[in-house]
Amino acid sequence: MKRFLPVWLWLGVLGGCHAASTSALPDLASASSSAQVSLDQVQRVGVVEHASDGVAQRRYVFQPAAHPQIVLTPAGGAWDWSGQGELRMRVQNAMPWPVTVRVEIDGAAEQRLQASIGVPAGPAQTLVIPLQATSPRVQGMQVGPPMPFDDHGRLTLLATTVEGALDRHHVRAIRLEVPAPRAAQTLLLGQLQTAAGAATLHAAYAGLVDRYGQFTRAGWPEKIASDAALRSAGNAAMLAPVAVGTDAYGGRLDVHGLHQTGWFHTQELDGRWHLVTPDGHAFFSLGVNAVASDGGRSYVQGRDFMFCDLPPDSGPWAAFYGSGDSRRAEQGASAGVGDNHGRWFDFYAANLYRIGGEGWLAAWRRRTLKRLQAWGFNTIGNWSDAALGQAHRLPYTRSINIKGDYANVASGYDYWGRMPDPFDPRFVEAAERAVAQASAGVRDDPYLLGYFADNELAWAGTGAQGRWGLALGTLAGQVKSPAKQAFVATLKKEYVSPETLASAWGIALTSWAALDATGFRAPLPDAAHPAIARDYSAWLRRYGDTYFRTVAVAIHRHDPHHLFLGGRFAVNTPEAVAACAQYCDVVSFNVYADLPQHGFDAAAMRKLDKPVLISEFHFGSADRGPFGSGVVAVASEAQRGPAYARFAAAAADNPQIVGVHWFQYADQPVTGRLLDGENSHVGLVGITDIPFGGFVEAVRAANLRIIQPYAGNTKPARKR
Repeated sequence: MKRFLPVWLWLGVLGGCHAASTSALPDLASASSSAQVSLDQVQRVGVVEHASDGVAQRRYVFQPAAHPQIVLTPAGGAWDWSGQGELRMRVQNAMPWPVTVRVEIDGAAEQRLQASIGVPAGPAQTLVIPLQATSPRVQGMQVGPPMPFDDHGRLTLLATTVEGALDRHHVRAIRLEVPAPRAAQTLLLGQLQTAAGAATLHAAYAGLVDRYGQFTRAGWPEKIASDAALRSAGNAAMLAPVAVGTDAYGGRLDVHGLHQTGWFHTQELDGRWHLVTPDGHAFFSLGVNAVASDGGRSYVQGRDFMFCDLPPDSGPWAAFYGSGDSRRAEQGASAGVGDNHGRWFDFYAANLYRIGGEGWLAAWRRRTLKRLQAWGFNTIGNWSDAALGQAHRLPYTRSINIKGDYANVASGYDYWGRMPDPFDPRFVEAAERAVAQASAGVRDDPYLLGYFADNELAWAGTGAQGRWGLALGTLAGQVKSPAKQAFVATLKKEYVSPETLASAWGIALTSWAALDATGFRAPLPDAAHPAIARDYSAWLRRYGDTYFRTVAVAIHRHDPHHLFLGGRFAVNTPEAVAACAQYCDVVSFNVYADLPQHGFDAAAMRKLDKPVLISEFHFGSADRGPFGSGVVAVASEAQRGPAYARFAAAAADNPQIVGVHWFQYADQPVTGRLLDGENSHVGLVGITDIPFGGFVEAVRAANLRIIQPYAGNTKPARKR
């Protein structure tokens, strides 16, 4: 079903049909009202005021309390909003800081719409609440456009996320709340109205992106206005390569006592872990993920109105169009993301073509390698263009992506899908195929640092008891599940009789057959039954051992030379990390935190005595185009460089950490990437391939401080 009206109808709505389709509601600027107005921990003060545009408003002071609110109820028992599509309210924040307003609209049968909006300080504006559930995800992106926006000369603050449902025939109440303010908060409020259609929602997303893939409603130093400016900036002189004494792979010449094996390996020297180059020199991996030319793809089908001046899908531009389908019901990352299939356009690659002409790809590869080296990076990270590694300018990594028709287990997290079932023989076969593919043509390449296996698997669930999610999910699976069969077999061997297990776990269990039920509700661990946690922990360790051993055996069979760099943990359990440490050369964590030590258990890793690689981290802001600020946000572009420097320096000072890899090379598309609609400013370069100058200068300085020579030591080293 289409969400939006035909264009000719939209032109009518936007051209002045608002007033004709509105339905009068209470005017909070007036002391009298056709509705009942109840003030709970809210005071109406002063007299009617008029904003700069002459509209009447009145001050309401929300007192420090749990739920200070204004409740509006119709005099006749219910409003009939059938045919109406949005609620509009005049609002002005009288405070010098943003104030969060929660709006709830109650309907019949306990139906309710609710939205929370940050009202910025400044002039009066129109607050608009769509009368239907919506979100930026519905529009195909994870973060929506900044608010307020100029809607045909009217400053408008749209609630881009609305949850719930509403029967518009029977609207029983409107609640305006400032949630739990610590001090009194004053808002100026005026007329409420409803309007037909969804004109404001459409206008908020219309014309967001220019021909270069840039946000149209803001400016920043690196923003491009013409093809000539793009070519000039793209071909501008670059910083000189970092001049430090290293071997051919970027290894430090001043650390002594490390072994030369002809391949990258790990060693511990005087209590510090190192990656070691094939020539036997210390190597701290400073890498960048997703260094690829195809990261600018965003769906245009079904939302053409968001884009200004898209090139034709013919001639030279046809190469930058394609089609796909990102619908993945089993992935939480894709849940609720609309406009996720059909025709897409690659803004980043199109800009590379504008810069380099027909030979744009080769030109981009040369330019990118020079940039990375000039900025002090020495590793090409995961999901990058394979040709960059094959150029033998920088060491690189490979990703083992295990896919196949094998069983899986739900842990309760499942953001990227369910956990692979390593007890299924089909998983063993799939791992073998994936390793063979990943190692083809590179097993004898000394520039290959090593292999990652999969990414951010669902080793744990969510919530306080999330650690046990994989054990609970295993027992809840179908009887044919290989993992469930293995777990139940272990329990039978341990307890012999179901009555013994029932006593140990504090449950009713009269036969082993009861465990066969799909959806079996295994108990959560508690202090009265310590056997539950003990049994679950043993299972989680066995699960991890089976997974990592399977992959390690396949790697060693196909490539006996290179490192197994782990599984890029996002969520984990102590058992999974210990299993990884046993079978991998390096344990990798994707750490989204202010400092690396806040993203993994350093004490546990010291006991496991294995090196750590931070395989993803970043800091983003919302002032360079894309609407999202990434997983770890800072207030502005100026703060990204210092945040990077603090993180990288803390990692280099940690004797267990052997490298950090930034995510990612280029910004994500404003309207969301194909996979899941992510649309954040986290890049070293923009969608135009123009570097963010201040940031990359700070990154270069931070990287230089890490790879500058330091005093080595010559105590005996342990080779791993």
